[in-house]
This record gives sequence, C-alpha cells and structure tokens, in this order.
Amino acid sequence: MSLVEIDEDIPITYSVNIQHAPEAVVLENRAVEQPEFVFLEKPMYDFAKRLFDIVCSLAALIVLSPLFLAVSILIRIDAGGPLIYSQQRVGKGGRLIKVHKFRTMKVNADKLEDMLTPEQLTEYKKDFKLDNDPRVTCVGKILRMTSLDEIPQFWDVLLGRMSIIGPRPVLMEETFLFEPYRDMLLNVKPGISGFWQVNGRSGVTYENFSRQTLELYYITHRSLLLDLKILFKTFGALARKTGAK
Repeated sequence: MSLVEIDEDIPITYSVNIQHAPEAVVLENRAVEQPEFVFLEKPMYDFAKRLFDIVCSLAALIVLSPLFLAVSILIRIDAGGPLIYSQQRVGKGGRLIKVHKFRTMKVNADKLEDMLTPEQLTEYKKDFKLDNDPRVTCVGKILRMTSLDEIPQFWDVLLGRMSIIGPRPVLMEETFLFEPYRDMLLNVKPGISGFWQVNGRSGVTYENFSRQTLELYYITHRSLLLDLKILFKTFGALARKTGAK
C-alpha cells in the first residue's frame, strides 16, 4: 500500500514562499521568479520518458559492462566484502524501493555510532551526508568523485524504480524536510541525475530550503527538453569532476 495517496487525475497546486528560493536556482542564466509551483499530469511526457529510460539504461548496462567488471575487481582488492550496496529509499507514491550502488564504504558503515565521532554524527544528522567521511574507502573516493558508483542504478531504471533524470532518491526522514510540499516530491520517480545535482549538488543543502527548491523547480517544470539539458550538464559535471563528495 502506498504511504501517500495521490489522485492522478487532479492537478495539484502548491504555493511556495519565494523567500526560500536561492539565487542559485537558474536555468540558462534566468532566475526562477515564479511564486507558485503548479503540478500538472503529463501522460505523453511520462510515456516518452519511460521509453527513453528503457533504451538508455539497457544501452548503458551493455556498453559499461567491461567497466562494471573492472570496478568490481578494484573493490575486491581494496576492501573486500560485497560489491553492491543496496539502499532503501523512497520512490514514487511514497513506496520504499531498493537503490543499488557499488560499495564505496567500509563494511558495517551503517553502524554510525561505531564509525563516527559525536561531532561527525551531528553533522550527518543535519544534512544526511558528511564531508571527508571516514567510512569511505580509497577506491570509494574515486568512484564517488567520478560517479562511477552509480552505474548499478541503470538496473533500477530498467526495472522502473527510478528514471535517468529526476529528484535524487532520499531517505524517508528526508522527505519530511520538503513539507509542506512532500506529496509533490513523491509524485515523480527519483533519478540518477537531476536539476539539484547539476546546480550545486554538495554545495546546495537542505538549509534555508535551498535543495528542496531546486528539486521542486524540476518537478514543476519537467519536460524532455529540460531532461536533455540536465543530461548534457551531467556529462559536463562528470568531466570536471565537480560537486561530488
């Protein structure tokens, strides 16, 4: 049963306090000026996007299979243990989904109290991430910097759990940071890359509603053209190796 009931036939309107909008919310150097985010169903777009996701994820899994093997070997040599780390995240409709990555952390990294200092634990609970995380392995740092750790997520896209482009998949407790617009976040599939990732990523956090505004902007303006722009910006960000931690 879905944790959030969504009537797919009724457009949903959300008012947003414009004071929350960060100056970094820019598309083609145009600041976002809309004081309201209006969610509309887009069935033709959804169909085209799903077709695009299937073709691209299948092609990526085939083309990147040699790299998949090479990364697997490096993880085994560096840290041993499982190759793939399965994370529980929230998908469309509030459903819990499994999101997969190459393992970039030490074994038992989920035991935060054992792996982190009290100061690091406080920082993690604030933004659900850490600068200079001591749990990350040597190979893991390279995988994160190049985003190669996310290659297994193309399988999640192929299965329909995720999309190539969309809001970042988040923990259940993170979804409540989007209130009063949580339902809007949960009305679309999460993505491997998205508007937040190419417009600041680690530099734009939940503080002052900055990250939320970026994700909500994408959701309300989503289109194939915007998806393509984000995709090309993703390639540029990967080439520059910026934003990832």
